[in-house]
Amino acid sequence: MTNLPPMPAAPPAAKSISRRTGWIIVASIAAVLAIVTTVVWMNGRSYEDTVAACKKALNSTSTKTNRPDACQDVKADDYDALLVGWSLQHAFDDLPKTDQDTLDYYDDGSINGSLG
Repeated sequence: MTNLPPMPAAPPAAKSISRRTGWIIVASIAAVLAIVTTVVWMNGRSYEDTVAACKKALNSTSTKTNRPDACQDVKADDYDALLVGWSLQHAFDDLPKTDQDTLDYYDDGSINGSLG
């Protein structure tokens, strides 16, 4: 025979954790999940970010039915307002940029028959 120590008759019983330790583990897991959920939620894209991206994506081919990809999640009323604002901005940008007055004022500040 060999010089091996004798084998125990039965494996040792597993130690159970106390109720307090169990609650500490559960509370720790809940806290970690709450922190992870908060971080994910805070890093998510807000509606204002979506509208700002849509405003940047508008171009001359944008219409009510032909939305840019960045504008797909924007509400219809908000998209219409952005589209009108974009159109007005570009209408003003297309106006001539001269500082000349079309009326012929004399030095005394009156029109003096220049409309005739």
